[in-house]
Amino acid sequence: MNETVEEKLKLLPDKPGVYIMKNEQGKIIYVGKAVVLKNRVRQYFQSNKNHTPKVRAMVSHIADFEIIMTHSEVEALILECNLIKKHRPRYNISLKDDKSYPYVKVTVQEDFPRVFITRRVLKDGARYFGPYTNATAVHESLKLLRRLFPLRTCRHLQERPCLEYHIKRCLAPCAGKVEKDDYDAMIRAVLLFLEGRTDDVERELQFRMEAAADAYHFELAARLRDQLLAVRKVAEKQNIVTGSGDQDAVGMARSEIGVVVQIFFIRAGKMIGREHFLLQSTEEESDEAILAAFLQQYYHRAAFIPREVLLPLELPAAERELLEAWLSEKKRKAKVQILCPQRGTKHDIVAMAAGNAQKYLADEAARIKQANDQTRGAVEELGRYLGLRNPPDRMECFDISHIQGSETVASMVVFEGGLPKKSDYRRFKIQSTEGKPDDFLSMREVTTRRYVGLPENELPDLIVIDGGKGQLSSALEIIRQHAGHKKVPVVGLAKQFELVFREGESEPVVLPRHSQALYLIQRISDEAHRFAITYHRKLRGKRNLVSVLDHIVGIGPKRRQALWSHFGTLSRIKAAGVEELMAAPGMNRPAAEAVFNFFLAQQEFRGKDKDINENS
Repeated sequence: MNETVEEKLKLLPDKPGVYIMKNEQGKIIYVGKAVVLKNRVRQYFQSNKNHTPKVRAMVSHIADFEIIMTHSEVEALILECNLIKKHRPRYNISLKDDKSYPYVKVTVQEDFPRVFITRRVLKDGARYFGPYTNATAVHESLKLLRRLFPLRTCRHLQERPCLEYHIKRCLAPCAGKVEKDDYDAMIRAVLLFLEGRTDDVERELQFRMEAAADAYHFELAARLRDQLLAVRKVAEKQNIVTGSGDQDAVGMARSEIGVVVQIFFIRAGKMIGREHFLLQSTEEESDEAILAAFLQQYYHRAAFIPREVLLPLELPAAERELLEAWLSEKKRKAKVQILCPQRGTKHDIVAMAAGNAQKYLADEAARIKQANDQTRGAVEELGRYLGLRNPPDRMECFDISHIQGSETVASMVVFEGGLPKKSDYRRFKIQSTEGKPDDFLSMREVTTRRYVGLPENELPDLIVIDGGKGQLSSALEIIRQHAGHKKVPVVGLAKQFELVFREGESEPVVLPRHSQALYLIQRISDEAHRFAITYHRKLRGKRNLVSVLDHIVGIGPKRRQALWSHFGTLSRIKAAGVEELMAAPGMNRPAAEAVFNFFLAQQEFRGKDKDINENS
């Protein structure tokens, strides 16, 4: 503990507030709240024999701290949530990637509101629903909503109806095709639907349909009837679980992977959906601490607060009362209860949420195991099949690409730990075989450029040559004799990927058809081929561009290169005007006019030729 910390500890007040711990670089590493700042903060720097390893590690990094006093513990809780969200301190329990969760936004502050997905919650008067962890499900829900209700999607009201109106997916408020009262009634139904209150939606649609029919507005009545039937169809899929009321049922599961919290959303007695959340920095925390931290962070940004939050375990009384007071305040003084049901339907739904959380963790463990089998496991398996001393952690694979010897290129792709490392990829334009196909000579050139002069400590664990024995021999000639690298293993791949040729052996190694080692070799070979083909196509396109520009008077090699560098494609050069062509380096007005007139003449010629063909 340094002098700065010692002096500040003496000045701590007997008031509630937030404390902010910082390291030597001034970075915030922990944010906490306290009823009495003096007592809570001093606890960290007293005898640490009762501290957890995580707290001891955090205290060892504290070089300074700050405090912010508040009027009440609820204010401290709100401030703590804001600071954790903003700074994401290392030692706080935090929702994983919580800043990217999507919300559904209804712009009720506009005359004709819109409904869309956003990842930013602003204080702009709009209604927000979320957060959601499954972006795909949110998009599907929005598509369903737009099928049920013909809402406008344009950012600004247009002067005339767009395509959405003509295909009956918008009521065209821009052209006055719908009354504001009718549109507002539809928005009310949308809000009820998003809140999960389908019974209320049905009642409102039923009432409006009958009123429209009584007034002989049969077209409106028919549209409302279709909406009512669609809402009823959706509501049929929802099961009544608690009878009545708005509740969030929270389940939690822990494993060596981490902690998952699952929430079931129950609105008006019906379960309308669920979300799961991953939490970080939870290894040494108690279940109660994790649950309390989750409730703080989730409801800090949640768009809806239910009247009851059902938990799988009891929180300390002081913590529960503080959270209830905070949530009640967020719900605009409506009372919110935090319960831990011991029996009955509410207990069953919490148990079901916990079971789903446990299932997610099991699935995640299986996914991680499969990913490890396909990466690290595949690398170790390949090393065993090839008889290598150590698993080939870093592998470099080479492939040659050309068309009858023209624009011959080579690619080098790199895999580390069974995964591509694209930052280390390299591509080579082969000079030694231009105009005549010779894969062996091309392989000698690329391995010369890669390995001659390369230090031993920069060599890969395995070099893979995408070719048979001939290309393997060409590569070995350079790597062993000219580069002088004697230890690095080199293998060649036959056209059939399961055949791998090793140095000095006439018989290939046959990898089992369904082995992870074979799948890894196939991924490496496919990636090398893809990278080579991509480069080859780029050079071929550049060559074709140059051949067209060869026919333009006043455009020499330097200007051809300047046009290529500036525009990138032939189509962009063709579409450019004289002023745009002059912007390329080295171009002047006569040269730009020559290029412009050349392509203009070509276009006119094609037009005349087309007219002749049509008339004939």
